[in-house]
Amino acid sequence: MKQLLSLLIALTFSSISYAQDNRVPSKGLALFSKDGNFEPYEFSRHAIGDNDILIDILYSGICHSDIHAGRSEWGNTSYPFVGGHEIAGRVAQTGKNVTKFKVGDYAGIGCIINSCGQCDNCKQGLEQFCEKGMVGTYGSHDHFHDNEITQGGYANNYVVSENHAIKIPQNADMKRVAPLLCAGITTYSPIHFSKVKKDDNVAVAGFGGLGHMAVQYLVALGAKVTVFDITEEKRADAKQLGAVKYVNVNNREELKGLENQFSFIISTIPAKYDPMMYVRMLKMGGEMAIVGLPANENVPSISIGSLVFASHRKVYGSLIGGIPETQEMLDYSVANNIYPEVEVINADGESVTNAYKKVIDGKVKFRYVIDMKTLK
Repeated sequence: MKQLLSLLIALTFSSISYAQDNRVPSKGLALFSKDGNFEPYEFSRHAIGDNDILIDILYSGICHSDIHAGRSEWGNTSYPFVGGHEIAGRVAQTGKNVTKFKVGDYAGIGCIINSCGQCDNCKQGLEQFCEKGMVGTYGSHDHFHDNEITQGGYANNYVVSENHAIKIPQNADMKRVAPLLCAGITTYSPIHFSKVKKDDNVAVAGFGGLGHMAVQYLVALGAKVTVFDITEEKRADAKQLGAVKYVNVNNREELKGLENQFSFIISTIPAKYDPMMYVRMLKMGGEMAIVGLPANENVPSISIGSLVFASHRKVYGSLIGGIPETQEMLDYSVANNIYPEVEVINADGESVTNAYKKVIDGKVKFRYVIDMKTLK
């Protein structure tokens, strides 16, 4: 009996050791405090399960959400912090049950890396609203893997369930495709939810990483697009992407006569502003989708009284999109040559730290993408 017990204990510890040995080594760039700079960081990811794939990351986009999270502007962030939920790469290994991908395929990861797959929302392809809690790409407790904190795509690799990875067409422009996994789906989803159609008079508030994607999707539908921003520097860019009008909101003259004009407005603004200014620009029955998420201390509000006196206009929030819609968006974007405008930077601490500062200062047009192949 003692021998059998000893054997069982030995096998148990051997199994634990084996599982630990099968963790995937990873290296990336991390913040170690909210006021810190990016530094090299070595860590590990959970072992490759039967339904998982290992992605060698080629490019990782910098989203304003990464900055809010990295600077603890949405609550207390767990450090070290590896950001990045706009990930494009190549499949390096597959679990034995994987059928969606093979080694060598291009694959992407957005904001969701796991969900239960069984609740009503998951079954409807709305994994971002998983009733048991979706697992985010970084800074999230992964309740499928011992509640470990997830680390993002500013790294050389990622392990993800095949059901939560996005197939990237072989003809995609890889250096520009990564931001579609957040900026693309975040704007694509509400545009289609609100059923925007050809010749609709619509508007985009905020012309940054999200806003310039919204303009492209709306123009592709044949809508007439007005862009709102706070600077003159982007006026020519808006026209080049197909906008019919550009409004600098700091020029009060340009704001005159715009009430009751638009059937749809999408707000991508990541700072404090007056939402009711835009609500009043909606036609009766018009809809305003809010996708921009400012820091907690700068979140704007809408008074109930203001809404009552701007009756029969709808305001709703929209959070990324589920896996099926994200795949639909990516296929559509690549087929129609809809990509973000990007500036590719090297994967070193100084470059990423400087990129964060420039995004905060509004000095980027329109998306930084990190070339993870340059990571040392």
